[in-house]
Amino acid sequence: MPVLVVANPKGGVGKSTLAAHVAGYWASRGHAVMLGDVDRQQSSRLWLGLRPPQARPIAAWDLARDHISRPPKGTTHVVLDTPAGLHGKNLKLVAALAGKVLVPVQPSIFDIYATRAFLDQLAETAAGGGQPPRVGIVGMRVDERTRAAEQLHHFVETLGLPVVGMLRPTQNYVQLAARGLTLFDIAPGRVERDLEQWRSLCRWLDE
Repeated sequence: MPVLVVANPKGGVGKSTLAAHVAGYWASRGHAVMLGDVDRQQSSRLWLGLRPPQARPIAAWDLARDHISRPPKGTTHVVLDTPAGLHGKNLKLVAALAGKVLVPVQPSIFDIYATRAFLDQLAETAAGGGQPPRVGIVGMRVDERTRAAEQLHHFVETLGLPVVGMLRPTQNYVQLAARGLTLFDIAPGRVERDLEQWRSLCRWLDE
């Protein structure tokens, strides 16, 4: 069963947006998806509460912040949204549970340095034994025309990790989140440019 964790120690980088859209993508493929949330803000749970009944179902996974257990039976795909400052015991629990980890990064020097330290911690944790999760980097709110975007590209080239997607800054994510929806819940023609940016990310998810 695929278990994907969305993690970054910095707040406000788009973890919940990314987690919701991964869940929405898998649901659009007909999978039995659960979306868990161990962040105090409970953004993903709030989003699930806004999701209309006619949308493809995504179940909530009730989790305690300090006790991350395996998902209930009947689930085929799991997405876990994590809090800012994830480290120590909880990072170990997440690394042991995850098959893949998506790390969203925004094109700012503060995000870049925080992400570098987090990736080092994740590698050290995974080295403790067992099969380490596959890690993918997602650039969030990236305007390719800016110097900040160029700086982000230079950073990820040093990581030795795949950049599985670069998502542009657009109000589509904000407006859809307010309705409990994702890009994968509406007519593709309305969000064609954004879906194009998700293609490589979706391929990585399905591998």
